[in-house]
Amino acid sequence: CAFAVVLFVAVISQLMIFMISFVSTVFCGHLGKTELAGVALAIAVVNVTGICIGTGLSTTCDTLISQTYGSGNLKRVGVILQRGILILLLACFPCWAVLVNTEPLLLAVRQSPEVASLSQLYVKIVMPSLPAAFMYQLQGRYLQNQGIIWPQVITGAIVNMFNAAINYVFLFPLDLGVAGSAAANAISQYVLAGSLYVYIVARGLHKATWGGWSRDCLQEWGPFVRLAIPSMLMLCLEWWMFEIGGFLAGVISEVELGAQSISYQIAVVAYMSPMGFSAAASVRVGNALGAGNVEQAKISSKVPIICAFIISCFTAVIIALLRDVIAYIFTSDGVIGGVVRGVGKPLTGALCSLVGYYFLGIPIGITLMFVVGLGIVGLWVGLCICVYVQALFLIIFICRLDWNKAAQEALMRAGIQDKEENMSKIGNGGKLFFA
Repeated sequence: CAFAVVLFVAVISQLMIFMISFVSTVFCGHLGKTELAGVALAIAVVNVTGICIGTGLSTTCDTLISQTYGSGNLKRVGVILQRGILILLLACFPCWAVLVNTEPLLLAVRQSPEVASLSQLYVKIVMPSLPAAFMYQLQGRYLQNQGIIWPQVITGAIVNMFNAAINYVFLFPLDLGVAGSAAANAISQYVLAGSLYVYIVARGLHKATWGGWSRDCLQEWGPFVRLAIPSMLMLCLEWWMFEIGGFLAGVISEVELGAQSISYQIAVVAYMSPMGFSAAASVRVGNALGAGNVEQAKISSKVPIICAFIISCFTAVIIALLRDVIAYIFTSDGVIGGVVRGVGKPLTGALCSLVGYYFLGIPIGITLMFVVGLGIVGLWVGLCICVYVQALFLIIFICRLDWNKAAQEALMRAGIQDKEENMSKIGNGGKLFFA
């Protein structure tokens, strides 16, 4: 029952994040096909070079915070959060460097000049909201890996209603067009991050794990980054593959780009359930390993995979009956990825994504798309094939995993051996971030 609650709330919280950009696409779709294509590409660029970077880096917490919290070394969780804040804020700068050059990059990959210009306009307005988006992801991981997930749902629901309202006001009564939708998106990102922060402080959710800013957050960046880079690549390599589909569709025509955008949105909605399972799996597995409970970790890795398979079959039937695209295929792979992060093996997941998508999925998809002439259908067939192969590989990897060794590594990451020393250092941290 507890797992079901965690799963349901995790799915809803992921959906809340997705809906911010989805609303922009819906509203701009009523402005015209060129506006829809421009916003779709702009969101793809922001996702590829911005959001997925922050999201990927924040998934490091799926390993570090879940295992540290499970070990009982609570104040160390706050230090990990501080380290994450600094690293994610620094990560904004290279992202901005790419985003300011959106238009020339789109023109270089043969996108329509008009569409590229609209995309650049949208991106420039959304760019300043990147730190807010990163901090929201980090706050969410901080809470989620402690088993606290309702705040994301509550704040997400409120901000999504706010986002829809200001999108309507900016686009129609004020007639601000694409720029208005971008401004609404940027404002909503700051309101989202700010409201979650206020909720955390107001409810005192930080008190058990936050000991104040500490110099310790400037140390151990090496181990953090060694986990962060493969964790980021594990997510980004997959995310980039889907966004590349949008660029390839744009080469054919604006109609194909619009169809790909809609297909992608359907895929993302279908992916919400396994993302929820993934979140629940990473928390449960990480907490169990941090506590040294190997048997519970094994059970926690199996249950979400089985549940995800059942849900994927149900989702497949629903989408097939509605005669939509084959996006329902992308389910169990995401759940297994959550288990991989929970046990602290993101490098394996990253290599799997690299080989699966870029040595199998893209070649097959492009061949079917352009040579065979199947358009975006060919692209999705290639993606489906590679996801099946990935899921099979990761299942075999989990079945052959040395769980006792994984538990020992979790205790080392949690700093449980020198817990008293860490507690003493953190206690002298200084001014509270959450004060």
